[in-house]
Amino acid sequence: MARQRRRIASALLITATHALAPPRVVVTGVGALTGVGNTYEETWTNICAGKTGIAPVDAFDEPERFGSTVGCQVRDFDGKAWFASPKTANANDRYTHLAMAAARQAYDDAKLDIGENADPDRVGVMIGSAFGGIGTVESEYERMQKRGPRRVSPFAIPALLGNTASGVVGIELNCRGPNFGVVSACASGTHAIGEAMLAIQRGDADIVICGGSEAAMTPLMYGGFGAMKAMCTKFNDTPDKASRPFDADRAGFVMGEGAGVIVLESADHAEKRGASVYAELAGYGATCDAHHITTPAPEGAGLARCLDVTLKHAGVEPSEVVYVNAHGTSTAYNDKFETMALKTVFGDHAYNLRVSSTKGATGHTMGAAGGIEAVLTCLAVKHGVCPPTINLETPDPDCDLNYVSDGAEQRSVDVAITQNLGFGGHNGALVFKKV
Repeated sequence: MARQRRRIASALLITATHALAPPRVVVTGVGALTGVGNTYEETWTNICAGKTGIAPVDAFDEPERFGSTVGCQVRDFDGKAWFASPKTANANDRYTHLAMAAARQAYDDAKLDIGENADPDRVGVMIGSAFGGIGTVESEYERMQKRGPRRVSPFAIPALLGNTASGVVGIELNCRGPNFGVVSACASGTHAIGEAMLAIQRGDADIVICGGSEAAMTPLMYGGFGAMKAMCTKFNDTPDKASRPFDADRAGFVMGEGAGVIVLESADHAEKRGASVYAELAGYGATCDAHHITTPAPEGAGLARCLDVTLKHAGVEPSEVVYVNAHGTSTAYNDKFETMALKTVFGDHAYNLRVSSTKGATGHTMGAAGGIEAVLTCLAVKHGVCPPTINLETPDPDCDLNYVSDGAEQRSVDVAITQNLGFGGHNGALVFKKV
């Protein structure tokens, strides 16, 4: 009898464990716009080919006033084409235009038809941005100064809000589930995707359209970052060489703009509607350095803790990870401390990792970085390709891992990590697995 009771208790425990296990979350669609491509396919192809979109800035006049004259702009982009109504497009900031374009790309790629193969009440939107409608802030302030307060647009306030991209995507696509913006500087996109995963695992949604968007190539942004001496000014005459993550001659980041959005879906829901899957999002982690508003914690301690949390959430051993899409901003502190964090977490296995920063191609897209780099990491898993770090020509003794500096590498990528850091000490990481 005692043995039988133990068997029953064990069976009940197993049943309860399965009942409480959170649903698996998969990626069923991706979309991206960057300075190196206006679609995710074009972006991926050009990055793997070692191309860059960094060039002289023409987003505003006289960039030489600010030191850096280079950037990575999204070009030949018609924001109105992605909205149901030109009037709606005109009422919104460029960052919302980019978010809408990436969201529609991902929506179409996932073959979603909300109302037909997805319940609108069960579809959420979470899009991160560091600066929201900063372009609107600057243009409307200038208008007010020149023409008076009565000439300020009545659309100015909603256009500048950091949550407007999420709201507009929800309106345009009829998504009535959990919907909010995420603001954590350059970790915004990563945190938006991670929080979307948790919403699905809690049972709040079946699908969440999530990622990041940024359009911060403005005079104030160049002036502010220039005052911080954070931007690269050393390569103004050779823009394609300006962003050089992990290189000994790196001299600051290069501003970029763009958007990256993925469709996250519970595995059961994706299977029921016959959706194709890029990868499983298996883990998410977030920590704070609690150290300094702009400088990462020494030795990347905060990021190391974040990676530990992420791997545990994913149920993945460090030795299983093949590829890391690094934050890799081409700044002195970030690249050094990020390398140290990887060594702390992965030990000797750090030297087996393929680590690359795609910011040599896209520039630093701020709050969009996590979204764009999540798209690239999903494609790395699906296609078995580690994209390269370009412009790594002079090795830095402090950055001595394998940064895929000799071109894209064909390699089976069963497990990959993408990680981002933001001012304020914010750290975020995601684990994607092959399915």
